[in-house]
Amino acid sequence: MNVTICFIGAGNMAKSLIGGLIASGYDKEKIIATDPSTEQRAALTQSLGIKCYEDNLHAIEKSDVVVLAVKPQMLQTVCNDIQAKIQAKSCLVISVAAGIRSVDINHWLGGNISVVRAMPNTPSLVQTGAAGLFANEHVSTKQKSQAEHILRAAGLTIWVDEETQLDIVTALSGSGPAYYFLFMEAMEEAAIKMGLDAKTAHLLTMQTALGAAKMVMESAQDCATLRKNVTSPNGTTHSAIQSFEQANLRQIVAEAMTAAQQRAVEMANELGGTT
Repeated sequence: MNVTICFIGAGNMAKSLIGGLIASGYDKEKIIATDPSTEQRAALTQSLGIKCYEDNLHAIEKSDVVVLAVKPQMLQTVCNDIQAKIQAKSCLVISVAAGIRSVDINHWLGGNISVVRAMPNTPSLVQTGAAGLFANEHVSTKQKSQAEHILRAAGLTIWVDEETQLDIVTALSGSGPAYYFLFMEAMEEAAIKMGLDAKTAHLLTMQTALGAAKMVMESAQDCATLRKNVTSPNGTTHSAIQSFEQANLRQIVAEAMTAAQQRAVEMANELGGTT
């Protein structure tokens, strides 16, 4: 891929994607970013060596792909401001703004625009992210490949056929890191109460989480099988798993994810302007 990419917004998600692209060998001369903050622009230029501008229209003029990486509450205003330029360029637009539907983005940009909506997550900051992608009817096969290349710079990418599935992606991988952080936090606290010092509890919790994830990623077996493999009958793990099951952990997780999914739908309705 040899297109010029413009990132509107120079926050953490933009930084993670730009950093991943450069680390994978993408020509930094083909990457542009904009941000209203002088400090943000200077920091990005210094850390990654890319050109940054304050003027969105000037940057879009030089670009083939535009990545909208602004806060959801700002997206409509940004789209309205750049609408004429996007219409003139007819370029691919990728949004990583949480909760804003592609139909609203397309409407704010004047219609008939190739829009890919992405739902990345915070581990993208360390290039181990997971992103769900949805393309509207105007996106070509070539443009889908371009979008995938950009998002893959920060981790795994998965396409969904229906945009409503992105609300499930939000509940699973978008919000999911916080679930694991909470579980790890609870494990640390329990270990400290049981007698371990805080540093030891923290290190063992982190390494255990990393090891478990690595085993799942590298094994041909599913999570249920791996769990059974380490759960000896009447052993220590068996006792812990029984306690989780008796506390209805699966139902707790299902209810939490449903709450996240429902909130994603609510946010899209609150922030959207066409549905």
